[in-house]
Amino acid sequence: MGNIITIDGPSGSGKSTVSRIFAEKIGYCCLDTGAMYRAVALVAKRKEVAFDDGRALEEICTSLRLRFETEEGLPRLFMDEEDLSALIRNPEFDMLSSTVSAVKEVRESMKNMQREMSLHADLVAEGRDMGTVVFPKAKIKFFLTASLDARALRRYEERRIKGNKVEMGVVRAELAKRDHQDETRSLAPLKPAGDAFIIDSTALNINQVIELMIEKFRA
Repeated sequence: MGNIITIDGPSGSGKSTVSRIFAEKIGYCCLDTGAMYRAVALVAKRKEVAFDDGRALEEICTSLRLRFETEEGLPRLFMDEEDLSALIRNPEFDMLSSTVSAVKEVRESMKNMQREMSLHADLVAEGRDMGTVVFPKAKIKFFLTASLDARALRRYEERRIKGNKVEMGVVRAELAKRDHQDETRSLAPLKPAGDAFIIDSTALNINQVIELMIEKFRA
């Protein structure tokens, strides 16, 4: 297994952007595990599989052939030769991915796939249970968080820039619902590992967060 650094945290905390830049700066590969759960949700929707059907979802997971590639500095997720990167970022998959991630068979399949990926590279693994379940012996663990209002504003601006028409209150409600679902599920709930370095990014910009992480990495 390569060296592993985990970054967990709730939606809108900046995990994806921070993980990508941090990995690039230290020469590691970035593993966006949230994208993998979104891919499962996408395939389940296409096949009209119930999102609580563990056996059917497990079959989807075992048949998936996922890989990450970097294009123009951005990680992209491919299923065979299909680029899923844009499709899975539809707001619909925010909740659908959370729903399938609560299914035992899905989490077990994804855990195995993620550990298999770690055999071939040094990774910055980003997700919700990387430091607690998937890589409990990771070299360094981070938990990136921020206030609900700060995260909602970031997500709102992100969608607005993309041209999506959405209300701030709706975005905030969606995040609050996702937080509750992730934090209260019985299987691998969202929480910081006991030895995680917690970073509250409410009043920090991306560069400041990355500077803190690099300091910890070098130490």
